[in-house]
Amino acid sequence: MLQQRILRMYQVVALVLCVSASEDFDWTKNERTSFYYGTFPTGFSWGAGSSAYQTEGAWNTDGKGMSIWDAFSHKKGKIFLNATGDSSCEGYHKFKDDITLMKDMKLNHYRFSISWPRILPSGLKSEHINEKGISYYDDLINKLLDNNITPIVTLYHWDLPQVLQEKYGGWQNVSMVNHFNDFARLCFERFGNRVKYWVTFNNPWSVAVEGYETGEHAPGLKLRGTGAYKAAHHIIKAHAKVWHTYDTQWRSKQKGLVGISLTADWGEPVDTTNQRDIEAAERHIQFYLGWFASPIFHGDYPQIMKDYIGRKSGQQGLGASRLPVFSPQEKSYIKGTCDFLGLGHFTTRYITPKNYPSGLGDSYFTDRDLAELVDPQWPDPGSEWLYSVPWGFRRMLNFVKSQYDNPMIYVTENGVSEKTLCTELCDDWRMQYFKDYINEMLKAIKDGVNVKGYTAWSFLDNFEWDEGYSERFGLFYVDFRNKNKPRYPKASVQYYKRIISSNGFPNQREVEIWKRKAIETCSSSNQLLAADPLIGHMEMVTEIVVPTVCTLCILLSAVFLMFLLRGRL
Repeated sequence: MLQQRILRMYQVVALVLCVSASEDFDWTKNERTSFYYGTFPTGFSWGAGSSAYQTEGAWNTDGKGMSIWDAFSHKKGKIFLNATGDSSCEGYHKFKDDITLMKDMKLNHYRFSISWPRILPSGLKSEHINEKGISYYDDLINKLLDNNITPIVTLYHWDLPQVLQEKYGGWQNVSMVNHFNDFARLCFERFGNRVKYWVTFNNPWSVAVEGYETGEHAPGLKLRGTGAYKAAHHIIKAHAKVWHTYDTQWRSKQKGLVGISLTADWGEPVDTTNQRDIEAAERHIQFYLGWFASPIFHGDYPQIMKDYIGRKSGQQGLGASRLPVFSPQEKSYIKGTCDFLGLGHFTTRYITPKNYPSGLGDSYFTDRDLAELVDPQWPDPGSEWLYSVPWGFRRMLNFVKSQYDNPMIYVTENGVSEKTLCTELCDDWRMQYFKDYINEMLKAIKDGVNVKGYTAWSFLDNFEWDEGYSERFGLFYVDFRNKNKPRYPKASVQYYKRIISSNGFPNQREVEIWKRKAIETCSSSNQLLAADPLIGHMEMVTEIVVPTVCTLCILLSAVFLMFLLRGRL
């Protein structure tokens, strides 16, 4: 009886602590202030990012094993236009040239991921270590350091060894916790003397929801209502185990840090004076960011997730909640396993409540009881989900500050795509996006948010998962039709370089000059780059050479239109 009372008291105290932590964030106060001219703190780190599957190519080269993304993209109909990452940017062969470009941009850090099946083809350390894969990452890390660029290394950016998916069911199986820990231990052992920033997982929300709920991403499973929660549960345990492994075995020798990169859209109440809208917005962020951040910072899932999923599970006649439960020992083991929080952020939604009856079936999305809305006036240059809403970034950063006791933050992904037939090298919308979002980050630092670095997404145009090559986030345009995959700098390269050199925005006059000069640089030859076979032999590394192809682009469009008209006639 006494034990039950103590347990109840503990649960009440835990709930009060959880509620009070979020009460510090004022949902009713959304200051949309004018542009702030100023600089970032001394030592602020500027970088760009990539991932192994999206950029390396060489999918079966030098002993690399197959990943779930190799298998998934090779199935017809899974990827837009049946594209694959088999060669992507050929980063495996071109990393030295890419580092030359990074050095010219004056990047402080470069974020990349290690392909698990490239160094452990079967996924298991006990079976075979691929030394050629180890050598590739050794060379990459050494070359970065030779050029004074700090490597920030992600251990899991979605490319699980296919063998582990087939044999165990991937992240549906708790055995992944130990297999991932073995892989991480090998990375610490081989690279940890030079790598001081480790990210365990990139955007586990996508791994869980799109890999095991909707099936849009590899491994393509549609386990509605349970698959995402189960995968996330094992990912959180795996993250904690790797953090403890580093903490007990490597930290004292290597002096590094281990964090996780969580990606989330901001959710703003449709009406900040309406309590139900505020509660729905709180649910949105807790089901998105809090799903992973709350166990890591507080020791358990957000109370609102437990309440909503538990209630809906009961209404569906289930004996237990579809949301797994952490044991008391697991809660204490997981809590505090974060030296820094990596934060990926791209866009914002307006949120309002919407009731989904339990009869509609199990689903992560219906569990939340909310609707996501957008303002039609928000710019949306590329991906259908990505609207430019800079003020949401500051709101997100301040929420993290209040909710998780102001952790050290590295922005690990932020950027914007384009989706055009003829890619514009004069990407003025991207320069505007970077300017506005980076400025909101600067305002957040003024608010007291502990942001230490920023990573533009992405360094290169790359394989954009189920969208193939149809969406381009890169600072550098990559000609994927050319087997050499030449890189062409967009105007945003020069613009971002000037932000880095000035460590922010010194004054209005200078910032306006940056954009004008960046536009002049790419406009001097042309604003557009078409996939011109006549210039297919050209290769660019450090020089800005933009072929004059505007006329060709217009002619191609005219020919395409003529064929359409002829077909109608």
